[in-house]
Amino acid sequence: MERSKKTHGNGSVMSSRFIHALSSQTEWLRKDKFGLVGLFMLLLFLVVAVFAPHFARYDPTEYQYVENHLARSKPPSLKFWFGTTYYGQDVYSQVIMGSRVALIVGVTAAFFITFIGTNLGLVSGYYGGRLDSIVMRITDVTFGIPFLPFAIVLIALTRPSIWNIIVTISILFWRTTARVIRSQVLSLRERPYVKAARVSGASNFRIMYVHILPNVLPISFLYIALGIAWSTLAEASLSFLGFGDPRMVSWGRILYSAFQTGSVRGAWWVVVPPGIAITLFVVSAFMIGFAYEEKINPRLRARK
Repeated sequence: MERSKKTHGNGSVMSSRFIHALSSQTEWLRKDKFGLVGLFMLLLFLVVAVFAPHFARYDPTEYQYVENHLARSKPPSLKFWFGTTYYGQDVYSQVIMGSRVALIVGVTAAFFITFIGTNLGLVSGYYGGRLDSIVMRITDVTFGIPFLPFAIVLIALTRPSIWNIIVTISILFWRTTARVIRSQVLSLRERPYVKAARVSGASNFRIMYVHILPNVLPISFLYIALGIAWSTLAEASLSFLGFGDPRMVSWGRILYSAFQTGSVRGAWWVVVPPGIAITLFVVSAFMIGFAYEEKINPRLRARK
């Protein structure tokens, strides 16, 4: 009975400390205009992605006709706001629906990147020794693997799908997060409060996730923002090369179709809207990341 109460109490402390750390790391947005603009842009993409079927004027895969003729490569007009593709599909509707893929891949892959990197860095830095050496050598190997060739081979061996792309991104991109978190944990584990917790009989699990984790969460939050940008660019690159999910409309796949049909040279309206969408989405994530980096790095704040 007492043991169950103690376990419940430990869980309550962990959750309360995590919530407190999360709330304290979001207060800076109210003061940083640069990060606030990035957050506003990202939330705008979120709204567009959630309500994409309502914003899209046509089915993005449906062929459009004008006077019983296929509306092939039509420039922007009142009927087709962003023009049409070589196959007569509405570019505006494709860009709107493509925001869903960007958001799903960006947020999901960023979560897994940060989750894997934070936990590996935490365990590696805390225990040290042989375990640390093994984790760091695995990290070194992943740094030596080029992303695009690895992703192309892995997706070709399985099949192009949005979830395979997320898995591929998560397999490689955790490496930077793990290294940075590990370097912080190596310092934190020698702090007096950690030694006091160890002497008082706290378990390794409790020390890592109750005493050390809240102090490295700011760095983890930074890599979530940066991970969204990296993942979106990675998905767009794979889709542009023809390895995107063929069942879903994405910004990279729109560019891939434009390149295949020669629309890159003759129909600028097929290329510019998805290109601008990718740029704004990635820039919004980087704006949040850079503003947050200034918040957690006193040296950057001193330069202002």
